[in-house]
Amino acid sequence: MNRTSSRSAEPVARHGRLRSPHPAAQIAVIVGAMAIVVALALAGTAAFALWATTSTIAKNAVTLENTVELPPDMGAIEGGANLLVVGTDSCQGQDLALFPRCAHDEGGERNDVTMLVHISDAPRRITVISFPRDMLVPIPSCPSPDGGRYSAMSSQMMNASYSYGGLPCTALTVEQLTGEKIQFAAAIRWTGVIHMSDAIGGVQVCLAGDVNDRHTGLHLTAGEHVLKGAEALQFLRIRHGIGDGSDLGRISNQQQFMTSLVRKVQSGDVLSHPSTLFSLATTAMQQVTDKQLILSDQLANPTRMVQIAMALKSVPYKDIVFVQYPTRYAQGDGRSTRVLPVTSAADALFAALRENRAIRLTGKASQGLGVEVKGEVSSPSPSPSASPGSTAGATTAPDPDANAVDLPQEIAGTTAAQVTCTRPQQ
Repeated sequence: MNRTSSRSAEPVARHGRLRSPHPAAQIAVIVGAMAIVVALALAGTAAFALWATTSTIAKNAVTLENTVELPPDMGAIEGGANLLVVGTDSCQGQDLALFPRCAHDEGGERNDVTMLVHISDAPRRITVISFPRDMLVPIPSCPSPDGGRYSAMSSQMMNASYSYGGLPCTALTVEQLTGEKIQFAAAIRWTGVIHMSDAIGGVQVCLAGDVNDRHTGLHLTAGEHVLKGAEALQFLRIRHGIGDGSDLGRISNQQQFMTSLVRKVQSGDVLSHPSTLFSLATTAMQQVTDKQLILSDQLANPTRMVQIAMALKSVPYKDIVFVQYPTRYAQGDGRSTRVLPVTSAADALFAALRENRAIRLTGKASQGLGVEVKGEVSSPSPSPSASPGSTAGATTAPDPDANAVDLPQEIAGTTAAQVTCTRPQQ
């Protein structure tokens, strides 16, 4: 099918104008579509009412293709669900002091961070799959803003999908690649990440050695640091100076940040402080108003956010898994930055998710040598207490992990229970 839009050549032409990628989206919607969601559930009716009366949220929402309207319910969302999280490189609304290159911006917007957050049905588990920005994938026919459609492309980098048709096109691309249906989606820009990390009070990260990167301007000594604001964004963007210098190593660095963020949210440092929750909720709403945070229409709903929050807030660390979509370099010598999907390994992952089976990691912590595992921590969630009528001789409940699937070694990743540190580039 031919494009009916006037932007006929833009998706291909923009490939020569790659900006420094910015993997910031995770903080905004793991904080913004997970923790903020919890903020609405726990910060009280004031935050809920504030969200509900902000008409800009619904006005700025985008519609995904082929979504099914979910019934409203204040309980936890039923069944499994998929949330797409996208971080883009748009210069719209950015602070030129922090992003001077935006003064010469040529327009366009790419999804330099693409993650699929899978929420399982009971028992609740969370699996976050990161898709490399340079992975070559087919892009399906996508809707264009003028009501027409862009034609399909057989092989483009993953981060071209957003420039080709916005958030709905990235969702269609991930759906085609994975076979998963996406119910919710969100995208965030640079400034949104800075404000969201400030609202949560920063995130603690670990470095196995000194890291110096002239590309992002980040300079950190070995050890632990609490990062927020622009420094948190620099950490999420860094590629040069860590691991093997690739986007694959950067994904692991981002996952270290996210696992630490999950532990902070569940530890009580966030959930036990109504003022922090309210700040998080109101900051998220302001990012929507400023068009730094974009939500799909199914997600731009306070009731839906509370449903998701209630499904997520008590998941044990060991059942929150961060993985990289398996890839191999397009050139065997590894000199190309472009990678190809290893669908045989990925199929095993998505089959396990569809069957609602627990997964066990057997591969490395990082495809790009970005992190190393330093230890493990226990989830603060209390163990379920025995029911009043239980006895010492009662039958033990079946182990939910007894039917777990061992993932192929090609799939790298960690759990939120694993403490990792960023490795400097050797």
